Amino acid sequence: MRRSGLSNSEGEIAMSLGERLGAEFFGTFWLVFGGCGSAVLAAAFPQLGIGFAGVALAFGLTVLTMVYAVGHISGGHFNPAVSVGLVAGGRFPVSDLVPYIIAQVLGAIAAAGVLYWIASGKSDFAAGGFASNGYGDLSPGHYSMQAALIAEVVLTFFFLFVIMGSTHGNAPAGFAGISIGLALTLIHLISIPVTNTSVNPARSTGVAFFASTAALSQLWLFWVAPIIGGALGGFAYRALFGDAKR
Repeated sequence: MRRSGLSNSEGEIAMSLGERLGAEFFGTFWLVFGGCGSAVLAAAFPQLGIGFAGVALAFGLTVLTMVYAVGHISGGHFNPAVSVGLVAGGRFPVSDLVPYIIAQVLGAIAAAGVLYWIASGKSDFAAGGFASNGYGDLSPGHYSMQAALIAEVVLTFFFLFVIMGSTHGNAPAGFAGISIGLALTLIHLISIPVTNTSVNPARSTGVAFFASTAALSQLWLFWVAPIIGGALGGFAYRALFGDAKR
């Protein structure tokens, strides 16, 4: 894995935009398929379900594995809020932002579609929430819109803070994927009861299209809050600690 991961250093620039977008597509696909798939297929399996902790770990593992697999190609964002945050933190060119977001959203939708195809093979399948995010009646713990908004902003802020620090030029080399994956696991352990945990607009969008609830009507919050949190996190880290690059 390239040392700096999640940035726009020379290792990334050497790759074509098409290669980088392909990496983002498949990385985001894996995040949604692995994370949301664990929630849909395994979380409540009778007597052996993995529960909230298992789902949280699954999301962390998807990011950890893909950061090492394709982080040296695209930077390993897999999340529009991360891309926006890295622009705010001076680590990613704004000219590539829209193509990255499109690739991420398409990867998420494709993953959700494959997951729906698999899940619907069960005789008593009902899509229900389909691992979508929500507030109020669509929140696992019935948390308010205000609580959901605050949680998503704060958690995405700290996710970017961890990403910026882990990929800083003075950070220990080779460990960024581990710290970032564990940060995402922790974020899910905190907030699954609140919003089912987004911190990723692409992840929220992919599964919302297949849920049989009103998830699409609440999707706006899971774009607005993570992007605000990500931008603030990237900007704050850069303002406080600068950016040493190798």
